[in-house]
Amino acid sequence: LIGDRLVFEPPFVAPERLVNIKANPGLRYIRYDTTGLHLGALVTLTEIENDPNVREHYPVLLSATRQIASPQIRNVASVGGNLCQRPRCWYYRNDSLHCKRKGGPICYSVAGENTYHAILGGHECYIVHPSDLAPPLMALGAQLTIVGPKGRRPLPLKDFFIGPDVDITRENLLAQNELVTEVSVPVPPAGTRGVYLKVRDRATWDFATCSAAAVLTMDGDRCRRAGIVLGAVAPIPWHSPEAEKVLTGARITPAVAAQAAEVALAKARPMTQNGYKVPLAKNVLRRAILQAAGVEV
Repeated sequence: LIGDRLVFEPPFVAPERLVNIKANPGLRYIRYDTTGLHLGALVTLTEIENDPNVREHYPVLLSATRQIASPQIRNVASVGGNLCQRPRCWYYRNDSLHCKRKGGPICYSVAGENTYHAILGGHECYIVHPSDLAPPLMALGAQLTIVGPKGRRPLPLKDFFIGPDVDITRENLLAQNELVTEVSVPVPPAGTRGVYLKVRDRATWDFATCSAAAVLTMDGDRCRRAGIVLGAVAPIPWHSPEAEKVLTGARITPAVAAQAAEVALAKARPMTQNGYKVPLAKNVLRRAILQAAGVEV
């Protein structure tokens, strides 16, 4: 504070060199075999959308892909880019503000405009992760291949994202000079159905206000396995083992789906302007579960 003026001195990043990995054709492929679906990190969203194996075996991934941005953006956007994009927060993306995530003293959203910010997992930084592919891929049990100076390593997608409680400056486990080269999705067991629902302010070209992926392996009306992940409510795609525990082994009814949604949001801590996200997320998740189970909403 100088006199009556606030002066911000953020640490601007000016890299000396940018490497265009899109020049590498070895990162752009779609393969399907007995082990599952294998997506090169540079595969475009349009290519995923048009792939016959995705359409036949992974309809929940197809549904999520079709809800991302516009056809023009999907023509160039990649699966790796969608998973590794930086979280959304207008304070963090404002060059003139030195927020806590950038090493500053405070998270401006706490006392500021927080309509679209996190209700789960904030821990002094209330960004939300914008990926639409992460929730269904996590619910399907996807795994990444990461390559760097120390070689190649596999990593479950659910372990890839890290919240501000682990490192407030990062959103995933990529180390320096590492990059994602492949996303692998196992073959869904027989009886598996998945649903991805996305709520947004505008019907097109918009990020999610709240989203939910529910992947259920059903035996009749009973759930044998569940994968539940929420989007746009936390700094990372929000996996809910609590909701999965409620669903696994249960006969899926509206009451059971509502109970799973309640436990998934039990730790929600809304701020001054985003309290609406709590009932919204519960309802979106409840509907996704019922639709995945084939129960009329």
